[in-house]
Amino acid sequence: MPKRLRLTRRFPVAVTNDAYRALNRFATEAGISADEALTFLFEHFGSVVDHDNLNHRLRLFKAELESRKA
Repeated sequence: MPKRLRLTRRFPVAVTNDAYRALNRFATEAGISADEALTFLFEHFGSVVDHDNLNHRLRLFKAELESRKA
């Protein structure tokens, strides 16, 4: 029997406009809400992420993070 989806945690987050649009585009294409899309992505993170690419993209993101905050 599948686990029931209970959205029990809420937390305030701030994202860029690009990230917000990407999340909503993914949710719309999948036919689910943005909350459900985030739940899916984090519950299945290991299987939906290419770890080599993740490490590379994370290094690039961290390198430009301070300049993006200004």
